[in-house]
Amino acid sequence: MIKNRTIYFNDARHYYLFVFEPPMSMEDAWRPIDEVAGTSIDTFIYGVARGDGLFYPSKIGLPFGTDTHPFDSAAYYRVFYNMQSLIDRGLDPLQVLIDRAHSKGMEFFPSLRISDTPGLNQDFHVNQGGRGHMHKETRDHQFNVLKELLYDYNSDGIELDFAAAPGGTDYWFNEQDAKTNGHVMTDWVKDVSEMARSRKGNKPAIGARIYPTEQMNTNQGLEIKKWIEKGLIDWVVLLSYTDFKLDPDMPMEWAIDLCHANGVSVYGMLQPYSIDESAGAPERVHAKPEVTRAAASNFYSKGVDGIYTWFLRWPLSSPEKQTLTEIGDHDLVKMADKNYVLRHKTESSEARGYGANIPIEIPSADPTKKYQIPFYVSDEFSEKASYIKQVKLRLNIANLLSDDKLTIELNGESLVNEPITRNYGRPFDPYGAQWLEFDLRKIKPKTGNNELSISLDSRPEDMSNGITVEKVELSVEYGSYPSKL
Repeated sequence: MIKNRTIYFNDARHYYLFVFEPPMSMEDAWRPIDEVAGTSIDTFIYGVARGDGLFYPSKIGLPFGTDTHPFDSAAYYRVFYNMQSLIDRGLDPLQVLIDRAHSKGMEFFPSLRISDTPGLNQDFHVNQGGRGHMHKETRDHQFNVLKELLYDYNSDGIELDFAAAPGGTDYWFNEQDAKTNGHVMTDWVKDVSEMARSRKGNKPAIGARIYPTEQMNTNQGLEIKKWIEKGLIDWVVLLSYTDFKLDPDMPMEWAIDLCHANGVSVYGMLQPYSIDESAGAPERVHAKPEVTRAAASNFYSKGVDGIYTWFLRWPLSSPEKQTLTEIGDHDLVKMADKNYVLRHKTESSEARGYGANIPIEIPSADPTKKYQIPFYVSDEFSEKASYIKQVKLRLNIANLLSDDKLTIELNGESLVNEPITRNYGRPFDPYGAQWLEFDLRKIKPKTGNNELSISLDSRPEDMSNGITVEKVELSVEYGSYPSKL
């Protein structure tokens, strides 16, 4: 059954067990829940494990820190003794969070990285030469951990995290097994599904983190289509763990169509960063509310059943609370200021089949060759024209000269007559790219799919190389009330 949700994920570590000093007070223990309470978040997901331990007193797997004394990291010391301080008082750290979430009206789902198996022979791991989930021992171990999470705790279901590999975990199959043994994982997911739905009382939901494209999942032996058609899972969220940059153009249509045809929910992932080192930034930059709002609005327009986010700037303050309040309501983001920031490609994502449209290198002048940059925009420019104050298109172009002649078109219409400004941005960098900012007064984007095209018609003969379109942004600013001149 399709269900609307607004989801926040906490990985137990970075903004929780790593940072508080033991012994943990109840106020600290409740923090992950309390910091999102009062927003639109109605579903809390908690990452309960990584390769070196589980973040609760498991009887199946290895609880974090039990095998690492003495500690060589202050953060690891805090994790162990924060959990132990609750256990010593007769409190289960996981149950504390479940109870708190339920008291605040939230669903609670433990999330398990499928390839992380603390407490199991690590020789089974693919990175150790093993065959991952081709080993029955691995499948049985993860099955029993999930059963423990479902039967020993009153959670509302479980999340199967397949998207943490690579980057967070290793894969569950080696390359050869992924090509020929997808049925092994399908059978395992079926067993998990049947076990979960056999739990007495409230029937748990089963979610899955999967990759953004169908082919990426197939390449790793994940028969997503079969899982959905057979009713083995209740919802999916699309995610690439190696790329934490927000993608307002994430290719999710395939999943939406497939899932909705089979009564399965789809949630759009708001990654936390708008830019990082791959796009020339000195460090990761958290997405501002206007940026997350644009992506959320796009996802809703494409048909998602809710929004999923994580790793917002911490401690959560007014901008983050604003984001978490808005994203649960399509109407709140639909007619509000937005900044669409196109995702910058990376080698790792490209190699895995998750491409991006920028940067684009234009190596030499050729007026006959146009370079296209497609993008999606959810705003209704015709219907809501009286509310829209301004629309600006910004292009960041490296190696640009005033003597260069460019043709820039939006959906086949030249922008030559639109007002334009040019600057280096801040801080000033004469060796970096320059920004071209178009004030789109007569030519507006379309609701839905758009195409920006650029050609380098000519440049000085003694310039031996071309230009590079590094960044593309589109901002839409709304007024407080309708106005028409």
